[in-house]
Parts: sequence; structure tokens; C-alpha cells
Amino acid sequence: QVQLTESGGGSVQAGGSLRLSCAASGYTRSNICGGWFRQAPGRGREGVARIDSDGSTYYLESVKGRFTISKNNADNALYLQMNSLKPEDTAVYFCVACGMKSYGGSWTDLRDFGYWGQGTQVTVSS
Repeated sequence: QVQLTESGGGSVQAGGSLRLSCAASGYTRSNICGGWFRQAPGRGREGVARIDSDGSTYYLESVKGRFTISKNNADNALYLQMNSLKPEDTAVYFCVACGMKSYGGSWTDLRDFGYWGQGTQVTVSS
């Protein structure tokens, strides 16, 4: 049973930083693959960042240069360093981990992610 547990959310002023962490217990694939999605009030979920097993990374255009995704394979952990935060970054952030099959589509293909965390709130005030 894979369980993803996020931490590190909170409230910050515009221009500030937060670091999200995600611990993936029970994850059996070597070299964890996963990422972060977010959902703002009244909006659908959108992919924020992804890191593949080989370390390749992908980002939502609006967060490039401000957010950095990383991982620790030994600990099955994922991280999202968020700098220069903006009010439009306010959302619930979800950690995701890849399932056993890759569908070879877009990096935000939901079918790739077999596991989701409960989400952590990030609020950025102006």
C-alpha cells in the first residue's frame, strides 16, 4: 500500500519561499518518479512539476525559474522548492507518484500517476 504524505505548506507573503516535501511509504519502484499538481478554488487541477526516474524534469510555464523539483531516491521522497511566490500560486498542492506503467503522453498525463497525496494548502498574500 503506497501512501504519500505531504508537508511544508502554509501562508507566506508575495515574494516569499516555501518548500514542500512528500514522503512515499510503500513505494516499490526504484528511483522514484513523481511530481506536484495544484488546484486553486474554482479551477481544475494543473500539473506544476514532474521529475522522472532518470531525473528529467518538467515545469508549468508560469513557475519556470521560480520552482525547483527534486527527489531523494533512497528515501522515496519528493520536494518542491518554491521561490518568488505570487498570489496566483495560491492553491492546494498535491504530491503524485508514478504507477507501474508510463503512457508516454504529456508530462501531465494523469494516467501516469497511480498515487496521490491528500494535499497541502499554500496561500500567498499580496
